[in-house]
Amino acid sequence: MSSVPARDGIRARWHAAHARWHAKHHQWRHSMRHSLKWRIVIAFLLLALAMTGVFLIGAKRMVTTGWQSYAKPLVADYIDKLVLEIGSPPSLERAGAIVARLPVSVKIDGPRVQYDSHPGAHPSWSVPDDDPRHGPESWGLVRTTADGHRITFGLVNALRGDRPRIFAWITLAALLGITLAAYAYVHRMLRPLQGIGDGVARFGRGDFGQPIPIVRHDELGDLADRVNTMATSLQGMLDAKRALLLAISHELRSPLTRARVNAELVEEGEHRDALLRDLSEMRDLITDLLESERLATGHAALQTESVNLAALARDVVATQFAQAPLRLELDATVPALQLDPVRVRLLLRNLIDNAVRHSVGAVGSPVVSLSIEADGRVALGVRDHGPGVSPEQLQRLAEPFYRPDSARTRASGGVGLGLYLCRLVAQAHGGELRIRRAEPGLDVALLLRP
Repeated sequence: MSSVPARDGIRARWHAAHARWHAKHHQWRHSMRHSLKWRIVIAFLLLALAMTGVFLIGAKRMVTTGWQSYAKPLVADYIDKLVLEIGSPPSLERAGAIVARLPVSVKIDGPRVQYDSHPGAHPSWSVPDDDPRHGPESWGLVRTTADGHRITFGLVNALRGDRPRIFAWITLAALLGITLAAYAYVHRMLRPLQGIGDGVARFGRGDFGQPIPIVRHDELGDLADRVNTMATSLQGMLDAKRALLLAISHELRSPLTRARVNAELVEEGEHRDALLRDLSEMRDLITDLLESERLATGHAALQTESVNLAALARDVVATQFAQAPLRLELDATVPALQLDPVRVRLLLRNLIDNAVRHSVGAVGSPVVSLSIEADGRVALGVRDHGPGVSPEQLQRLAEPFYRPDSARTRASGGVGLGLYLCRLVAQAHGGELRIRRAEPGLDVALLLRP
């Protein structure tokens, strides 16, 4: 009975090893298809192998169909002279003199004389008697005398049988060396692509402070220079847009303040309340715009101090959301962190305000939580039990001025800057704004490293 679990364990390990091999093979294939350098190197290798194969086949055909047709008659004529020199019946002294004088072997088989100049050896051209194309018969190296003796000639000290294989391995090693040299050259040639890719990634994040270094003066250098020029133009347009937005926001503050003072003088009633509410929304919009632009452009340095997040959350709820049905789940063991309390309050206020607005008619009250995640990060978040958003909308919630279709009503309020501002506050503190569906509702949290 114990053999069955053992077989199951072996089978499970085999499947796991097969799955790992398959995953690595898939990853390797993907990297090979994605890597331009490796594709160029493989093209060089295939080109080298093809050229080598064509050269060897062509050279072999040239040799076999060229010089052999000229060499064979000459060899046959010379062999006739050697046979006459040996005589009939064959003379062992003359055969020995020929072997001593020339790098050949002589073997005599007949009724009266048996002679082998190299006994036990297999000189070249004397072995493949069964091959009519390359054997001694085709080269005219075998003669039969009038008295019935068979004389076979061969070469001695020729290339050993393993010499061609050695040359083949040397050729293969040379091809591999050429391929490695080609890879090193291609790697060096395409090295600027890494810097261009890193620079484009920085520009995509809005970091234009470090241009792409131009290390080469070729097409890749021209490409890096053009990308830097494009980044400079984009930075200029963004700076102009931000400057215009900041100027408009600053200029709107004064007439907005006067309008609010004049609205206070209006007779109390429904119209006065609506006017004051609209003016408050405009004031909050201008404040959020100014704050988001300061954080996005780095103009606002954080004023950090040791902050107890649990106490800060209780204070925000007590002072600004005393009438809201909120539930607090705050871990008192969370240590104090070096934060900017003003901006963390702004973040928490936006999260709570967003949760309260989307909890109208929900089955549960919004929850303000503070905890330590499994990876050690501190999470300060707010979860509502409202209708939530679709997965497609979830990816865009932190974009400026974006609101899901279900929130595009005056009753819901907001202009789509709250979560965007929260994301900027989180990034300014070196943290992350995590937005995920809670089903029902939405869970948004600020994640910070202690």
